[in-house]
Amino acid sequence: MPRSIWKGAVSFGLVHIPVSVVSATRPSGLDFDWLDDRSLDPVGYKRINKNTGKEVPSEHIVKGIEHGKGQYVVLSDDEIHGALPEATRTIDILAFVEAREISILHFEKPYYLAPDKNGEKVYALLRDTLSAAGKVGVANLVMHTKQHLAVIMPLGDALVLNTLRWADEVRSAEDVGLDGLGAKVTKKEVDMAQRLVDDMTETWDPAQYHDTFKDNVMALVERKLKDGKLEAVTEEPESEDSGADVIDLTELLRRSLGGKGKDKAPAKGKTTARSTSRRSASASRTRKAK
Repeated sequence: MPRSIWKGAVSFGLVHIPVSVVSATRPSGLDFDWLDDRSLDPVGYKRINKNTGKEVPSEHIVKGIEHGKGQYVVLSDDEIHGALPEATRTIDILAFVEAREISILHFEKPYYLAPDKNGEKVYALLRDTLSAAGKVGVANLVMHTKQHLAVIMPLGDALVLNTLRWADEVRSAEDVGLDGLGAKVTKKEVDMAQRLVDDMTETWDPAQYHDTFKDNVMALVERKLKDGKLEAVTEEPESEDSGADVIDLTELLRRSLGGKGKDKAPAKGKTTARSTSRRSASASRTRKAK
């Protein structure tokens, strides 16, 4: 069982709920080490002066905030520490809002809130109240010497705390040029697209999706360990750029719809065209790597 990383209480009004915070995720992916190919010794990194190219001893490294080109305000560790928010053992709920009002762009990292001793009843009260109202609690907390905005929401029998990105950390659609898109689609195209979405709709099961890059690399590592010989991972050829070709949206939708439904197996073990394609591609990469 994962250990708690924070203990304290959720507070709103005069209500205090003793809780502990437990990470709701676990690290995954691959962590490649840098090695010297002559000896396989680990390779670290040096702190280099970017102008002179020389290594800088740690006692000469300070922290600063750039203020104008090449101009910095230098801050000591004591000054930075003094600016840190006071660490408390309270998750203060600032307001309750409609769950749908918070954009997915603001969500950062999820944690479980676990009730501590004698806190089960009031924990259940907050959980059930939020569920019935369709609302979530927006809160402040200090964790790992950093201030976080967070949201508390019910999830089944549990309460989940999800840290949020601050408003100035999230770009708007206007910032990336996605506002005012002028493309128009016809009702016929929308209807066909809806049919395609309906045909490809299935029950969400996260376990059926895998990091195929990680799987393939680890399979390659296992083969190297077993065979004691070098093997090369064959890269997938890049698809050619279609340029500015005119897309017949209606024809693409019609062909997509025509190809659906034929590859589905009945009932529980159904296999979609997408999953078949993924497995075929994965098998192809595995054969190339052998």
